[in-house]
Amino acid sequence: MTDISDLIDLDRYPLDSADLIARTNAQLNDDGCAVLKGFVRPEQMQALVAEAEASAPFGHRNFNRTNAYFTKDDPTLPETHPLRRFYDRSNSFVPADNFGPDSLLRQIYEWPAFTAFIKQALGEENFYRYADPLADVIVNAAEEGGGFPWHFDTNNYTVTLAIQNSEAGGEFEYAPALRTPTDENYDEVEAVLDGTSTRVKTLDLEPGDLQIFKGRYSLHRVTPLQGDRLRLVAIFSFVEYPDMVATPERCRQLYGKVLPIHLERAGMRMDALVD
Repeated sequence: MTDISDLIDLDRYPLDSADLIARTNAQLNDDGCAVLKGFVRPEQMQALVAEAEASAPFGHRNFNRTNAYFTKDDPTLPETHPLRRFYDRSNSFVPADNFGPDSLLRQIYEWPAFTAFIKQALGEENFYRYADPLADVIVNAAEEGGGFPWHFDTNNYTVTLAIQNSEAGGEFEYAPALRTPTDENYDEVEAVLDGTSTRVKTLDLEPGDLQIFKGRYSLHRVTPLQGDRLRLVAIFSFVEYPDMVATPERCRQLYGKVLPIHLERAGMRMDALVD
């Protein structure tokens, strides 16, 4: 086991600091996104790259067409409706069951001070690690031509760690707070998809950067990648409810398999959003 203080730059980011928590919280309240540059110490990045690259062959590669909600086509709606706007998606997600207790990524995710910091930064009272055994700690491994088209997340809070960038492309674009639990705001979603929205922001994340993002309400994407080098990103997921897991359809799309827990808890959601 690696000493967490050797892995995370706690000198720069003392996670129990009231000032750090307040600054991160302010960024999240402003537009649903906060970035802690160089969160992981540079000397540890080689080990993280090795872990992520070793896991990449176990990822589920998926080539399909999807809309921003990961739902099926609805021919009763106009062709321009966001629910009917489908895009090519080429990606590989390494499921969480590939990262055991010795994994550096799992050590970060399950470190109590890390969870406490994310909870306080988000200002949430109801806050839990994702109960999904396939999706609590995953790695996204994307190759040239890949990326991720515009979409909303299933879980409210996603925390990502940039591990390795592609040679070109791979920018993170997002439109903050585009929808609410009671309003899908399809008109603004359509504007983003049309490229006419003024609400889109762009981030260039570097290896070692930690990003906290409210992806359930902010439409976002990763632009197409270029070059031979894999883009590797770890994803740590947190949710508002202790028993929440992904839908069976979402699991099949992202991980290529469904576990009994996904079938047992299908439809057990606390909001009425499409995905």
